[in-house]
Amino acid sequence: MSVTDIKTEPTTLGARVPPPAPSPIAAPSGMLPLSLFGMPLGLAGLGAGWSAARATLGAPPWPEEVLYGVASAIWLILTTIYLLRGLRRKGAFRADLRNPVTGPFASFIPLVGILLSAHYSEYVPALGTWVCIAFIAALAIVATQLFAHWLTGGVSMESIHPGYFLPVVAGSFVASIGFSSVHAHDAALAAFGIGAFFWLVVGTVVTVRLMTASELPPTARIGLSAYLAAPATASIAWIVSHPGPMGALQLGLTGVLVIMLLMQLLLIGEYRKLAFSPLFWVFAFPVATTANYAVRWFAASNLPGREIYSWTILGLATAFILTIAARSVTAAITGRSKKRQNQAPAPL
Repeated sequence: MSVTDIKTEPTTLGARVPPPAPSPIAAPSGMLPLSLFGMPLGLAGLGAGWSAARATLGAPPWPEEVLYGVASAIWLILTTIYLLRGLRRKGAFRADLRNPVTGPFASFIPLVGILLSAHYSEYVPALGTWVCIAFIAALAIVATQLFAHWLTGGVSMESIHPGYFLPVVAGSFVASIGFSSVHAHDAALAAFGIGAFFWLVVGTVVTVRLMTASELPPTARIGLSAYLAAPATASIAWIVSHPGPMGALQLGLTGVLVIMLLMQLLLIGEYRKLAFSPLFWVFAFPVATTANYAVRWFAASNLPGREIYSWTILGLATAFILTIAARSVTAAITGRSKKRQNQAPAPL
């Protein structure tokens, strides 16, 4: 929308000019809901937590392999369906990216790819390295397209929500983790710098919107967990690229993570008011990543009883995500049963 498209009404001196109407939401594309990719993202994030436990606590390898395997299967199925539908609908990908509500979730697809390729690069280093870099490049394309759309008036202040953290903030830090996993240290530091920049810029805009604009709709409140994803991914990115004794920056990131975790605990009352839906998978990745960092942080510290703390946090995160998975399966079965009942012919 250009400046000339905005119609103004004559006002008297001192009268308050109403704000412009928010930009219209892009029409549904007919694609799979992008929020469904929160399922493999959360499972892969939990697999990374168990990978950290294997390296620091001597955990068995099968939990991480099961989680990564399930995440891979779900991600492949969803991505295939999404791409096939997109190829049949002209402009579907662009419509999804430009949707001011769900557009940021498009980053879930390459994000999962980075996590999976970083893990499997342990078994096929040469192939895994190139696949990981390819997914990081795909994430960069998606993130830059989204950011360019936001900067050119593609979204209104009312439509902004904490999910905007994911593609450019958490995504950049996950890219840094991916680069570290393939031993590209300089690239990991560059990606970390990008994430820090967007954390400052986008974080300021999102926070100002939440503090000054209207209340978030119920479906968007789940995105408040992105305030936890940003410091959790940043903390892991730094500790992976700088192993050894914790420095000042690591401790500072840990402090931010603790404050954001306390905020999430205070928001539990708000979250409990929400009806369960597949959107609850958005919680999974921040929780899993926080547990992942907790395991790494306790391993690097000298706190007595650190193994007990690590196992407790990882166990709680695993139970939380498995609960979401169980409720998702139950909801899917119930939904299919109701659909069959509604489609059944009426008795004579």
